[in-house]
Amino acid sequence: PVRCTPMHPWHVAAGAVFEDVGQWQRPRYYPRPGDSIAAAVRRECLAVRDGAALLDASTLGKIEVSGPDAAVFLERLYINRWRSLAVGRCRYGVMCRDDGTVFDDGIGTRLAADRFLLTTTTGNAGAVLDWFEEWLQTEWPELEVFCTALTEEYANLTLVGPGARAVLAGLAPRLDLAAFPFMAMRDADIAGVPARLFRVSFSGELSYEINVPALSGPALWERLVDAGAVPYGTEAMHVLRAEKGYFMIGQETDGSVTPLDLGLAVKPEDFLGRRSLSRADTARPDRKQLVGILPDDPHMVLAEGAQLVAAPRSTAMLGHVTSGYFGARIGRGFALGLVQGGRDRHGEPVWSWHDGRAIAARLCSP
Repeated sequence: PVRCTPMHPWHVAAGAVFEDVGQWQRPRYYPRPGDSIAAAVRRECLAVRDGAALLDASTLGKIEVSGPDAAVFLERLYINRWRSLAVGRCRYGVMCRDDGTVFDDGIGTRLAADRFLLTTTTGNAGAVLDWFEEWLQTEWPELEVFCTALTEEYANLTLVGPGARAVLAGLAPRLDLAAFPFMAMRDADIAGVPARLFRVSFSGELSYEINVPALSGPALWERLVDAGAVPYGTEAMHVLRAEKGYFMIGQETDGSVTPLDLGLAVKPEDFLGRRSLSRADTARPDRKQLVGILPDDPHMVLAEGAQLVAAPRSTAMLGHVTSGYFGARIGRGFALGLVQGGRDRHGEPVWSWHDGRAIAARLCSP
């Protein structure tokens, strides 16, 4: 089975190269005649960094959690607090499985005192909904909470870049963008389409995630492109988020990684998986931790999955590369990885094997 976003016909007509993300077809990049993937991705990355660009993020999971006990329920599942979140504000959230390993992440927005909208990763939307329902139905049936899947109800048009505000101002003149802070939500009409906007970012740039009814997505997408927004795909999205140091569930995590390994803070109150973080294995200081990796040769891109060792001829593996890219803005190859005791090893040399030769690199902060 194949799932397509509302803007899929536009992407096909624009010559997008697609990739499978879960069951979804997502545009990976938009090549021009004669373009290599590297040239196309570099152009799209710079459009985000220097102008206004547009990503189809409709595949993100969307779950509405409502009811008098909604905030209590979310506090039991996530490593961060929700009861203190004001209506109309957003918060980044991470949840663990009961063994303390990272399960999923996303943005939560408080729509009302008893209503939240949670986003999930594309591949985990169904699994997170099942997780919510399992705990509500089998462990905490006394909680008055209702979960509603909204993934396919809304198209998500993510407008990004330093020029994003000017593009949006032209199509939504009644929206007060000066009074629209980071990690907040607003309702507005954009080119006559009722929309819910979230000012959140996965690129490190000014960003507005514009949610509209699915059937309204294609027309608004075309209006935003006509207004100057350059479409970009998932490959550029990966480069941009890694340049910022943002990890990705399923890429930097593999079922063995805890929030502490990623450098995240966890609230002192109890949540699902918290007790497991104090087990001897999960508390040891030499666990693999998230680091940045800079090859000595700035043109080198380390292979994802490549093992990292402490000396060119060593076979004692310290960790591995989770993401490797050439940064369009930083102008060099860089990587993220998981390395034993990595947070205490910033500045240390490591080596990775590539095509039969040892590649020297140095660990740094992600």
